[in-house]
Amino acid sequence: MSALNEWGMEESMRWYGPLDKVSLNDIRQSGASAVITSLHHIPYGEAWPLEDIIVRKKLIEEAGLRWAAVESVPVHEDIKTRTGRYQEYIENYKISLINLGKAGIDTVIYNFMPVLDWVRTDISYKLADGSECLFYDPVHFAAFDMFILERPGADKDYTEDQIKRAKIFYDSLSSEEKKEFTQTIIDVFPGTKLGLSIDDIKNMLSKYANIDTDQLKAHYKSFLEEIIPVAARVGIRMAVHPDDPPWNIMGLPRIVSCSQDIEDLLAMVDDPSNGLCFCTGSYSPRSDNDLPRMIEQYGNRINCVHLRSTQRNSDGSFYEANHLEGSVDMYQVITQLLKEQARRKSEGRPDWRFTFRPDHGHTIIDDLKKEVPDNPGYTLIGRLKGLAEIRGLELGIIKGLWA
Repeated sequence: MSALNEWGMEESMRWYGPLDKVSLNDIRQSGASAVITSLHHIPYGEAWPLEDIIVRKKLIEEAGLRWAAVESVPVHEDIKTRTGRYQEYIENYKISLINLGKAGIDTVIYNFMPVLDWVRTDISYKLADGSECLFYDPVHFAAFDMFILERPGADKDYTEDQIKRAKIFYDSLSSEEKKEFTQTIIDVFPGTKLGLSIDDIKNMLSKYANIDTDQLKAHYKSFLEEIIPVAARVGIRMAVHPDDPPWNIMGLPRIVSCSQDIEDLLAMVDDPSNGLCFCTGSYSPRSDNDLPRMIEQYGNRINCVHLRSTQRNSDGSFYEANHLEGSVDMYQVITQLLKEQARRKSEGRPDWRFTFRPDHGHTIIDDLKKEVPDNPGYTLIGRLKGLAEIRGLELGIIKGLWA
């Protein structure tokens, strides 16, 4: 048995289903043994039928891969605001978990980000070597927030200099460029096109008018109190994905952004099924997030891992760096993950091995010649490069620790 097989993490890749231009065969050729995927055709809030889950699982297994985790079972906005049909949607969520458990799926990733999922202001930012990546610029986001969304009070969230530069940027855009820029922010959810408009976003924002950080955390706690007992009963480990970026946007609280947030949410329902998807790229734009230390503190509750790096800039912007570069000390991150695995293994935990996937990737080489990807950040070759880099680093660490 190789050192990677004996001590290493399970390698996986995100797959967006049968319509994904990256095929299951492509993923298998990368060397990964598993996929992380979702049933994107099912509308948010509806229960997942057991039959659909089994069909998808069979398709994955026939390709020689394992369905390692669901990413994700989306949390409907009504649940986050506790308005409308929220109780019905919670019951549907429980049904989905029960059916996933029946099908033998044991890990479910989800997030509790209000209104928008992850946010970038440029999905094809060109780097010096000609490759392209995802980029977040607070000035460009201010332009969206103030002059496109026209959110009341938005000016209070930005400095005078940011507002001035945001206006210059906004005025530089043509009508068509403004439309494209808007869609980049509000409708690039991977795997799903929600067809949202600015009016839709405004309507969603209005439901948060009286919801501050404490209130949103209370809503999250109520959600966990209902679904974690079900998850525990059917053998599912829930894994909350952190906010991306990890700070408040559009006047909305974000509550899974830092170490204190992790401590709070794990205490809401103190159960092994209430755990984390530890995404290094989502936590890393904040300089106060010490990722290796966070793994040491909360490693026993990590249920899935996303590995990527961002490069923080002094102006508050960041871009997706190569997996072993940027602001993340990937050597220390993987070292701590492997030590946590070894600790779990020594305790006899059946879930001792982490599943990880290389998260996001640069658009490089032949992928640059293709159309703009349906799922920004998820071109094949960039992720393949990231997987290979992480695999090599991991093997070196393993041999250093256990040779």
